[in-house]
Amino acid sequence: MPLSGYRVMWLFAMFDLPVETKEHRREYAQFRKKLLGAGFTMLQYSVYAKHLPSEEAGDSLRAQVRAALPPHGQVRLLAVTDHQFGKMDVFFGRKRRAAEEPPMQISLF
Repeated sequence: MPLSGYRVMWLFAMFDLPVETKEHRREYAQFRKKLLGAGFTMLQYSVYAKHLPSEEAGDSLRAQVRAALPPHGQVRLLAVTDHQFGKMDVFFGRKRRAAEEPPMQISLF
């Protein structure tokens, strides 16, 4: 059964974390490493995304991110369908570029 662009999801993690103290910088680095370890890819500074086969897989990942939340700062999680993600406008300077391609194969872990 082919994957539907309306069922396949992208989960975004967007955050603003303080970095004024050594402890804050350590918390920032730990949170970022946990996102990368969970398979997220950096799209922009403090904006990470992961391609998922379904909303149910997104629920599991949301719980994983919630468990890793630092004690300070703001974190937002947003899920969009693959179809919606493909409609994103991306610009490098004034030049438009295509949105990132989904991975060729979905991870099953």
